[in-house]
Amino acid sequence: MSLKASAEPQKSGLLLLDKPADFSSHDIIAVSRRELKTKKIGHSGTLDPMATGLLILLVGREATRRQDAFLKLPKTYSARLKLGEETDSWDAYGSVIRQAPVPPLTQELLERAAQKLTGRITQPIPFFSAKRINGSHMYDLARKGAPMERRYNEVTVQWTHLALTAPDEAAFTVHCSCGTYVRSLGYLLAQELGTAGHLTALRRLQIGPFDVQNAFDGNRLKGIGSALYERVEPIRL
Repeated sequence: MSLKASAEPQKSGLLLLDKPADFSSHDIIAVSRRELKTKKIGHSGTLDPMATGLLILLVGREATRRQDAFLKLPKTYSARLKLGEETDSWDAYGSVIRQAPVPPLTQELLERAAQKLTGRITQPIPFFSAKRINGSHMYDLARKGAPMERRYNEVTVQWTHLALTAPDEAAFTVHCSCGTYVRSLGYLLAQELGTAGHLTALRRLQIGPFDVQNAFDGNRLKGIGSALYERVEPIRL
């Protein structure tokens, strides 16, 4: 039976994708389901529409059964933080809700602030997030203006690169446990620096042992058909 005629994938495995900006993870999965002609696709953790980088799709029944194991893998991100302005989503897709002066900063002050956010920390969960409250996504509730109490979770964070790129901008790379919101780290880092802030760029570089350098360009998904199926790899976890 040909791939086009099959209602299920002929093999189960992983598809490493480099998600482009301005697409939700759901958009990428929907296109992949059409191209691979299967509904059996899970993922190893979503990315915000603004974010780019590694998205692991779990293709087929055997792979989707392993989803929990993939969701728990640690992740590595690079990000850029704009200081002086806080948005309601804590990233560039949101509306500015607060402005604050940016004090004179040095590399030492930046590293000292990050050190306070290293190891096991408690972070606030963004209101504009996919976390559910009584069955509803928080971002849906936030868009409707529904009142919500701030929620928190505990994560583990290691900053592997920090740099001041402008008087009001910093770049960083962070290795973190599952459940980490890098937008929250940017928000907290700005607070430690005595100002406000939001992310203007976010890219996922690694998920566990998997690297974005080995991922398929998500911009090339539409119309690729069976050639995409050739990119499905055996499960290596």
